[in-house]
Amino acid sequence: MSAFIHDDFMLQSQASKELYHNFAKDEPILDFHNHLPPDEIAANRSFETLYDIWLAGDHYKWRAMRANGIPEARITGDASPRDKFDAWAETVPHTLRNALYHWTHLELSRYFGFEGLFSTKTADEVWEDGNAKLATPEFSCRGLLEQSKVRGLCTTDDPTHSLEHHQAIANDDTIDCRVYPTFRPDAALWVNDAEHFNQYADTLSNVSGLDCGSFVGFCDALRARHEFFHNLGGRLSDHGLHHIFDAECSDEKAAAIFDKVRSGTAADEAETEAFGAWMMLLFGELNQTRGWTMQLHIGAERNNNEKLFATLGRDVGCDSMADVDHAGAVRRYLNTLSLRGHLPKVMLYNLNPKDNYALAAMLGNFNEAVPGDPPSRLQLGTAWWFLDTKEGMEWQINTFSNVSLLSRFNGMLTDSRSFLSFTRHEYFRHILCNVIGTDIENGEIPRDMELVGDMVRRICYQNAAEFFELELP
Repeated sequence: MSAFIHDDFMLQSQASKELYHNFAKDEPILDFHNHLPPDEIAANRSFETLYDIWLAGDHYKWRAMRANGIPEARITGDASPRDKFDAWAETVPHTLRNALYHWTHLELSRYFGFEGLFSTKTADEVWEDGNAKLATPEFSCRGLLEQSKVRGLCTTDDPTHSLEHHQAIANDDTIDCRVYPTFRPDAALWVNDAEHFNQYADTLSNVSGLDCGSFVGFCDALRARHEFFHNLGGRLSDHGLHHIFDAECSDEKAAAIFDKVRSGTAADEAETEAFGAWMMLLFGELNQTRGWTMQLHIGAERNNNEKLFATLGRDVGCDSMADVDHAGAVRRYLNTLSLRGHLPKVMLYNLNPKDNYALAAMLGNFNEAVPGDPPSRLQLGTAWWFLDTKEGMEWQINTFSNVSLLSRFNGMLTDSRSFLSFTRHEYFRHILCNVIGTDIENGEIPRDMELVGDMVRRICYQNAAEFFELELP
């Protein structure tokens, strides 16, 4: 029986195979959005078991295990690491046609050389062989980055973070991969929770050394932290939003809302919307001034299961797609930034596929050439979260092709907390080459491998390397 994961996995034509092997396979990786912990890279953490590197914190797997009827104790509870690993082994055979089945076997094949099918029958073999490999230097954090040919990655960091680990990484000549912070100021928006907002403002004040007792001081502190990130090489911000804030808000109104919350009274829904709208315009201005890219992740309905949220907190597999009419709010936001001369480069990641065409078309309205900036400076980003599946990626690729210029696309990212997730770049590259190769076989794209292959190669790495203007080895 041939291996399930093989060199031509999901490549369904000769043209697809030629594109992948000659132009995509060997390209390095720039992972410009992920949630990897920089402290683990700085310390070059080694992982004791497959549970630690493969299951801990992975809410994709947790969600699947719940669907398979696994008790919570064996998912996030007090069961042993081996028992939780076995729960995943019980679940994987039931993930057929889910991207998790592909990801699981790609990770086991590419990193651990396991060519079988993962199940309870093979769990002992995978556990023992995997744990033995994890004890070697090649499977430390840095070893895995080197194995995966990662030249650069951008972590996700709050403005209040010290970035001490990024500084340590930057000063360590033994680390070949460049690691940059990404400015994610979501907590600065949520004035509907006075207690947490005030705690956040106090922390920001302590970190920045600026008084956040006034709205001017609060904004100055965020500006100072943005500059601090810039000086450490950061060139991207990231914003996780249910929707684009869409309200008129004067400077005076924003200051009044801030003062109300700092006095201990939470903002109401309309005030929260107005304050968020004002702050997002500030962040757009900061990014445009320094030549950064603004990443907008929109459309997640978060923390839907109140019982699990109360016991486990955020990011535990209880989020889903929001059903929001985004296009009008996106237009007003981008248009205001444009009129003010503050429109930065934008990557917009959409979670509900019904909005792909509307948002891709809207972004195209603002794709005016700017001296010094790359082409296609506003883009519909790669298929995200519930959509980083074979079907979701094909939808995004087809939308981008039909509404914009696929040759300018910045390609894949992992959005992951796992050092094994870089196989998602390979997954994307197989899908990309299969889509384009199928077009070649159908006579819809010329069989000019120099022309088409160069586009594939650029999507895999070079476009992103040029677009984000990060210093890379």
